[in-house]
Amino acid sequence: MEAIAHARFQRYGSRKVAQVLDQVRGRSVWKAAQLLPRVPRAASLLVSKTLRCATANLDVRAGRKLDPHRVFVSQAWVGKGPMRQMRRVMPGPQGRALTFKRKVCHLTLVVTSEK
Repeated sequence: MEAIAHARFQRYGSRKVAQVLDQVRGRSVWKAAQLLPRVPRAASLLVSKTLRCATANLDVRAGRKLDPHRVFVSQAWVGKGPMRQMRRVMPGPQGRALTFKRKVCHLTLVVTSEK
């Protein structure tokens, strides 16, 4: 049995989140939860929250509390979100307004009770 958790429109760069996901992918939920606070990235907080959400979704689907040693992160990926909706303006030379875009990502975690 598997469960999915999404974290959409998160204010992180997708490359930095992908570096954290590489540490978690394929591990048990218990090991991933122990590892994530030690990862020196700000995106590790986002990944740990999404991992807890996916584990809770699996518990609801199973109808009982599952052992985190026997639940694994089977798939984890991140994609780029829309940058055109969150525009900001930075002052430029001679009174101009220069725009820069904020990066947004969509995170998806899939946990399963089978290896």
